[in-house]
Amino acid sequence: MSEHSGRTVDWSALRTRDAARPAPDTESLRERKKRLTRRQLSDTATQMFLERGFDAVRVSEIAEACGVSEKTAFNYFPTKESLILDRWEGTSSALREALADPAAAPVQAALRVLSRELDALIRWLGAEDDFAHAVAQFQRFGALLHSTPSLRAHQLAATERLTAEAAETLAARAGARPHDPEPLVAANALIGLWHVQARSLSARLAEADSPQRLARAVTADVDRAARVIEHGLAGWGG
Repeated sequence: MSEHSGRTVDWSALRTRDAARPAPDTESLRERKKRLTRRQLSDTATQMFLERGFDAVRVSEIAEACGVSEKTAFNYFPTKESLILDRWEGTSSALREALADPAAAPVQAALRVLSRELDALIRWLGAEDDFAHAVAQFQRFGALLHSTPSLRAHQLAATERLTAEAAETLAARAGARPHDPEPLVAANALIGLWHVQARSLSARLAEADSPQRLARAVTADVDRAARVIEHGLAGWGG
């Protein structure tokens, strides 16, 4: 067991749907049970992967720890990787909705989605009793993703799907085809903002002494990248 295994961690900030979209007041008892079971499976899997390594944990072990069958676990999560990497589903639906709004410029629409995701993470960090411990856990989560080939591949595939969906939405908005140069390059640029936010978080966490300062630093990095997209490369880099 890891040195932190005795401390319960709520990983919902890493899952866009759970963190950014609270349960509706009209949620039925059955819907609530399904949502909490899904959350328990993902939280338990995340903690077990962090303690023992991704490849060393079987889905059947995660299911047993949650009091459900392995089949039930796969009903909620189609792959082992999706147990801790289902956040992209929430990002996908939120981004499609934001980009389809004709009143919002594409860059600003993407920034709103990114801001909500960062806010969820900052609230999670701020809610933990020990900020340093929360940061260490988040860093361990990042290290797990980077050190596991199957998780990296899963993330890459999810990013490619997200880019394709963004291109389709932008094309429909402009009356173009998804594979036309303009929506394709625009989609790749917008999804690049997620890479900027992730890299900024990784770099800034080491020096952050409060959730608020971390949020300001990461937001400033993302805004700098967004300005390059908005103004183009002609005036950047000499």
